[in-house]
Amino acid sequence: MFFLFFNICVLLLYYSSKLEQNKSLLIIGKVWPEPNSSAAGARMMQLIDLFQNLGYHITFASTAKESLFQFDLNQLNVGIQKIELNSVSFDDFIAKLNPGVVVFDRFLSEEQFGWRVIEQCPNAFRILNTEDLHFLRRARKVSIKNRGDLSSVNLRTEDAVREISSIYRSDLTLLVSDFEQDLLCSEFNIPHSILFYLPLFAQKNTELKPSFEERDGFIFIGNYNHEPNLDALCFLKEVIWPKIKIKIPNVVLNVYGAYPSKKVLDFNKPDEYFIVHGRVENAMDVTLSSRVSLAPLRFGAGVKGKLIEAMIAGTPSVTTSIGVEGIAFKENWCGIATDNIDDFVSGAVSLYEDEKLWNKYHLRGFEIIEERFKAEIYFECFEKRLIEIQNDIESHRKQYFIQQLLQHQTLMSNRFLSKWIEEKNK
Repeated sequence: MFFLFFNICVLLLYYSSKLEQNKSLLIIGKVWPEPNSSAAGARMMQLIDLFQNLGYHITFASTAKESLFQFDLNQLNVGIQKIELNSVSFDDFIAKLNPGVVVFDRFLSEEQFGWRVIEQCPNAFRILNTEDLHFLRRARKVSIKNRGDLSSVNLRTEDAVREISSIYRSDLTLLVSDFEQDLLCSEFNIPHSILFYLPLFAQKNTELKPSFEERDGFIFIGNYNHEPNLDALCFLKEVIWPKIKIKIPNVVLNVYGAYPSKKVLDFNKPDEYFIVHGRVENAMDVTLSSRVSLAPLRFGAGVKGKLIEAMIAGTPSVTTSIGVEGIAFKENWCGIATDNIDDFVSGAVSLYEDEKLWNKYHLRGFEIIEERFKAEIYFECFEKRLIEIQNDIESHRKQYFIQQLLQHQTLMSNRFLSKWIEEKNK
């Protein structure tokens, strides 16, 4: 009887210890978050908020230079740590912090620091935040540059090998696009159990929006450090806008966005009603005052923050199949979605001039937000998945022997390369 009681006590202690989670979380950021500059920055702030609501104490670390436009994370009681590449100082830092969860912001961060995390904190739950699938975006860019369309995109690239290896080395990978989740499963046979669809959250704004008559002009907005935005702006300026201007000659296109290059600023042509404003403090304000959003994206990946923001503002949009991807189907879009230039132009003109059509798509955007992008839809399921994996991380990892293989190769190659660079830099 004594031994039975003793064994029960041992089991209770074992399982209670498994349930005691380490609530320290480290985010290794590719850049410092700029929520007013890009969808990626807004996404990072949403993740920080989500993890804090789950009770985690967060430290944000990055090798990037500080920016005038980065968010002050001290306001959120988030710890800040500047880290260095190829430096043993990171080992000392993470060993002392001893996080229960590490989030790698994009696969490059995992490549650079993942092996060090494994060495110093082998039991930490490793999460990869993709933002978008880089290999998909780059493969589409090559197809557009070489062929002028996306009719033949080669996904079996070195970028794909690197990013998918990073996905396998991680315990869980977050994806903002369900299209990309399906792509990884169907094209690369990645187990669904190591992927989690967590979209860019949006909340329907219940305040009364400006009406059709109260709005004026077209809008294009985007971060110009992001190549798909720069390509879309060039395409808009050189191909699409001249055609729109012929049909409605006195309407203005206002161009906004962070980090405009000289090339972007040189597009400013007031006599052509093409006005480049550059960075704007509040993107929602200018989107609310615009009648139609234009987003002729020819390549890209992930989810387009400018289009979700347009839906929140009740601003119908004209975009492409790349633009709607991961948000809605083309036939259910809150505006016009087409890859045909003439249809894009006629759709933009119709939306701008037809109040009844405009009102229809104005409301459709709110419906998409309610159906797909409310944070509360995903919160409980995400928390459950975190707990399931973190409470039995060893069993989770044993299911995927390929993770061990890739970790072994990465530790051998990246570790010695990094230490060689470290010695070289002394």
